[in-house]
Order: sequence, then structure tokens, then C-alpha cells
Amino acid sequence: MRATSSGGYRGPIRLAVFDMAGTIVDYGSRAPAGVFEAVFASRGVAITNRQARGPMGMAKRAHIAALAHDPAIAAVWRQVHGREATDGDIDGMYADFVPLQLECLAQHSDIIPGAVEAFAALRDRGVKIATTTGYSRRMTDIVLDAMRAQELTPDLAICADDVPEGRPRPWMLFRCMERLDVSPPAAVVKVGDTIADIEAGLNAGVWTIGIARTGNLVGLSQDELKALPQQASERCLEEAHAAMRAAGAHDVVDSVADCLPAIERFEMALAEGGRP
Repeated sequence: MRATSSGGYRGPIRLAVFDMAGTIVDYGSRAPAGVFEAVFASRGVAITNRQARGPMGMAKRAHIAALAHDPAIAAVWRQVHGREATDGDIDGMYADFVPLQLECLAQHSDIIPGAVEAFAALRDRGVKIATTTGYSRRMTDIVLDAMRAQELTPDLAICADDVPEGRPRPWMLFRCMERLDVSPPAAVVKVGDTIADIEAGLNAGVWTIGIARTGNLVGLSQDELKALPQQASERCLEEAHAAMRAAGAHDVVDSVADCLPAIERFEMALAEGGRP
């Protein structure tokens, strides 16, 4: 964990902001990736699951735009269509993406083990809990309904529709801080499984925790991960941890169940004059 010495706030963490898919629901963040593959395939452009996951965490139209502008994908698009992808193409793919994503969300909203207990432990410490997501409001509401049915309810949920621009910009985090009346940024921790989550947290000046095992960078369900040979599983986790560290995460853990010790370390750093 990195922290720089400075004066100012020395109190506890007062707000934890969690991503949704891959962090507290949908082990492996499987709901979005397959739909991104499908909408590009419908245009004659095959993309890999790994490519589909690259911009994960961004608002979904922005995610599609980022994929269309990826050099490798753009080269295939030019071969198929004889031109670059236009804003109209991106709008069309997003229009196709929305109903496909809405249709599969309920099937991929199971709570990740340890999430309910983590929320309860944080609330016992007086920490407010919010979620942010690259999903639209319609998508977010489907996931929230599924979460509530499994006894997991945040104090606030902010989605990409609620702000001028989604991750990696910090606006969703600032909206959470405003609505829940929590400041300064040093009193806030962002928890997420994508590089965009970490970048948004750093841009907001808050603490950041990367999620490795259950998230986008590994991209496997719990059963799929268990089925891997031990060496392959360990390599996947090592690579996910390394990518989060390289992105600047203050700490990296395997799952939401492991967040509390990291938050306690942040509070120790704050008490000694550290900050994000």
C-alpha cells in the first residue's frame, strides 16, 4: 500500500463505493463481455473475450466506441466494411447492445460470496455504502432489484446516466460524496475490478482497492476458475494483481470479502498523516 505523508484529515473511512459486476455481483463479470462480442459479430467483426473486456468499467456506449477504435479491431472493421467505424455505427451497436444486456442481466446478478458480510461489517463501523457502474439506469435497476432480493442494499447507486461522463472520469464518485454528504476524498475508498475503476478513484483523489479473483481481469466464473490447473489459476491471479498495481491501486485483494483489512490499513495510514 502506498500513501504519501501530509497533514489534513486523520479520521476514519466514511464512505465505500463499490463497482457492481465483478465486484459485488456477477462473479467474473460475465454479463457485459459476451454482449460486446455479440454486437461486433453482428457487424461481421469477430472480437475475442479478452478484447471485449479491455475497456470494461466505462459507460457502455463509450466502451463500444473504445473497442471500435482499438487498432486491431479497427483493422478488421476496415477489411469488412472498407472504412472506419462511424458514430452512426457505434450508435447502432449500442442500440443493439441495450436489449441484449437487459435480457441477460438477471441471469448474472448473483451476489459474490462475502459481499453481504462485507457490507454489514462496514455498516457496523459507520461507513456509508454506495455503488457505481457503467450500466445505464435501466440496467442498474435490474441489478439493484436482484441485489435487494439477496439482502444486499447500498445506500446509493449512481450509474453512467447520472453524470456527464463515466469512468475513468471521477464524476460518479463525486456524486456519491455529494449525495451522501461525505468529504474529504481521503475519507472515501473506491473498490472495483476494472482498471477504469482504479483510474476513476485516483482521479477523484480517494483510496482505491482493486478486486482480482472475482473480476474482469480474470474473467472466469467461480466454477471455471476452480476447474483450472493450480498453476494456471495462480498465474491468472498474479497477472490480475500486477495489472491493478500497475494502474496505481493503493491495495489489491482477491474479492469483496477481503476488503476490510485493506480499509483498516488505510485508516492506519490516515492516522499517521498519510493520504491517498
